[in-house]
Parts: sequence; C-alpha cells; structure tokens
Amino acid sequence: MEAIRWLMNKAGEPLAPATFDPVASGAEVIVEIAGCGVCHTDLGFYYDGVRTNHAAPLCLGHEISGRVVSAGEDAQDWVGKAVIVSAVIPCGQCDSCRRGKPTICPHQIMPGNDVHGGFATHVVVPARGLCVVDETRLSPLGLTLPDVSVVADAVTTPYQAVVQAGISEGDLVIVNGVGGVGGYCAQIARTFGATVVAVDVNDAKLAALPDEAVALRLNARDIAARELKSAIQSFAKSNSLRDKSEWAIFECSGSRAGQETAFGLLTRGGTLAVVGYTTDKVEIRLSNLMALHARALGNWGCPPALYPPALQLVLEGKIKVGPFIERHPLSEINAVFDAVHRGAITRRAVLTPSVSPFHSPSEEKR
Repeated sequence: MEAIRWLMNKAGEPLAPATFDPVASGAEVIVEIAGCGVCHTDLGFYYDGVRTNHAAPLCLGHEISGRVVSAGEDAQDWVGKAVIVSAVIPCGQCDSCRRGKPTICPHQIMPGNDVHGGFATHVVVPARGLCVVDETRLSPLGLTLPDVSVVADAVTTPYQAVVQAGISEGDLVIVNGVGGVGGYCAQIARTFGATVVAVDVNDAKLAALPDEAVALRLNARDIAARELKSAIQSFAKSNSLRDKSEWAIFECSGSRAGQETAFGLLTRGGTLAVVGYTTDKVEIRLSNLMALHARALGNWGCPPALYPPALQLVLEGKIKVGPFIERHPLSEINAVFDAVHRGAITRRAVLTPSVSPFHSPSEEKR
C-alpha cells in the first residue's frame, strides 16, 4: 500500500510529505492513523534541536490512535481492531522488563524518536505496544477515535506518575502547570481519592479544569513562593488534610520557574514527581531532599500494561478529554506546529490525515 508521512529533514525546516510503502513482519502491525496529538516533546525535537535517536529525516509524532489494517504472521489477530499505540514500547524481554521496570528498558521504541512516528497516514509498530479501543463507548461521550490519540501520552504519562507516587484516598496533591498533561494529571489524581490543588500562571488554564477535579486553584504569578506554600498549608489545615507533611507535587509545567516552584513546595516525607520537561537548568538546594526525607521521581512514559486502566477512566467519563483537544488536518502540520509553538493554540492539537475512514471531511477541524 502507498502511504504518506511528513518528515523532519532538519530541525526548524518545514516538514515535508513523502510517500512510503509500509510493511509489517513477524509481530508487527500496520496502523492506519486516525489521529496523532502534537506534544511539546515534538516541538522540542523540531524547534529546540533536542536530539532524536533516529537520524533525520524522521517522521515525528507519538500520540497515535487508529486501526490495524495489516499485520505480520505473528500478529494477525490484531487486524481490524481500533487501537491506541503506546508512546514508549518496551521490549518485554530484557532484565529491566522482567523485573517490572519497563520504563527504563534499554531497547524501548518510541515512535517519532526511535522509529518513524504518527504524523502520517500509516505507521508500523510492534503489536506488543497496542491498546484496544472499544469504539462503541466513544460516541456517548462525544468522542471519536482520533480524539483518544492523546491517551497515548498526555493521559497515560501522568497516570503512570500518579501510580508510581502511590497516591491514595486522603492525599494532598499539588499539580504545578495544568495546561495539557497537567490538566489530565489533576483529573487522574482526583480519581485516586486525592484532594487536588492546581497551580499555574494562566487564569484561563486554571478555570478550564473541571470543578469536580480541583479543590483549590492558585495563580503562582500573583503569589510569592513563600505565600504560595502558606496558602496551601492553610487550605490543607482547614480541610483536615496533612498541612506540613507528605504532599505530592506533580511538576507538569516543563519550565525552569515551574520546577523551582515545585521543589520549593516539598514538605517532610513529600514526593516531587517530575512530569514536564525542559532543557533549562534550575537552581535548587538538593539537600532539602535529605533534610525533609523527601523523594524526587522521574516519569518517562507509561508501561503498556497501564494503558487499559487509564483508557477506562476516559471511557467512564472520569477523565474529560474532549474539552481539551481540537482537530486539524494533517496537511496543515506546519501551520499547527507554528501556532502551538507561539501559544496561539492552547488545547491539544490532534492532526488527522486528510483522507480517513474515521470521520467525514466536515469533521476534519473542530
């Protein structure tokens, strides 16, 4: 079959379409792409020169949903199924994978980084990285298959972070940076029983969060760092929560200022979960971890085994996806990248191939 993918030939140069012939062998599948979300990691590769593991030319994109249209001899059972492709696919065989640590698998595959990704009409991936989507449960929620592409990273990465941090009923969770990944992180933490405090520098992003997910919204631009911590302590005390210990702070802003703010919120026995990414260096007093007997956790992707329960929260309506995304034709990829980079698009942009069986032309952009 003939397929099209948009290639980054060199960082910063316009992405260009190229035809290719996808072939699946063994346990690989060919997914006809319904949608691929534009992540800030993609922008880091494209604008900031963050190195990709696969040399250019490379097709970016790792938030992929679609349908399996062909498969190798060991993956025939997947043909015809609607799926989400894991953003990071571990090998499943190495020492790390066997010991239950797939996120540090040295042989992992990330579409749009290690291999060609999802800004295309088709992608070839290992079947072990697929999560089945029950399409009958999407339409009652006003969702389509392209919409749940964002589950592949924007939802599952913070889901893994919440699981790793051990969040449970009665915990106080602070999500720093609630646009995109952070907005989903706040919703996820609430489903685990936490009381959630949302912190951002943008009132519109704070206001967009569902009321049922967030108990307190704070604009860090309006409050000095010391007063920010005091405000959260007062809130915690008045709500019979732990006001001076064991807070869980999820840093999702991916900015220097945000990371420094998040570190400053650590309490005794607290947890700092770093979810956002920046190339900027930060200034912190690392000894605070020792003095507070606190911990800092990195969060790279999400094991495929956690995709079904994360997707289940979306299908149950406990995580709202629709209000935080907007679809654009894949053919407009260069304009969309520019708009997202400039902040002109504030919701998650999902690129859909111009010719697709999953939606009519009138639905290409909403």
